[in-house]
Amino acid sequence: MSIEQELASGLCAAIVEQASEAVIYADRDGIVRLWNRGAETIFGFAADEAIGRDLDLIIPERFRAAHNAGYRRAMDTGQVRLGGRVLTTRSQHKNGDKLYVDLSFGLVKNEAGAPQGAFAIGRDVTARQLQEAARSAAAGARQS
Repeated sequence: MSIEQELASGLCAAIVEQASEAVIYADRDGIVRLWNRGAETIFGFAADEAIGRDLDLIIPERFRAAHNAGYRRAMDTGQVRLGGRVLTTRSQHKNGDKLYVDLSFGLVKNEAGAPQGAFAIGRDVTARQLQEAARSAAAGARQS
């Protein structure tokens, strides 16, 4: 049974689909194969617009080369650099707006331990990041 078939059935699929966080799965080539409602809300692309497309869909152009190199390295080595830690990263909405997203990443491996793709679970933290930046700027202005 393929990962898509497993995720398309039962309780697991219902949980993933109804989560408010983005749940995204991309195959070894970085092609989106799973895109839930949370991802639709955060990134603005409907599932049918995202599935079958490259992850570059949500990665700002200036970060794509680094992202693609890291993704390829993870597929080749079977390890993610972050080791399960949450990373606040830049992303982009369908309308072009820049986003800050807290993401955790992991690899999906087959029975032999070879990576078949990667998943990310994310939450939009743009408002928080902008508030923190504004507070830092105000504090800096007061010290000047």
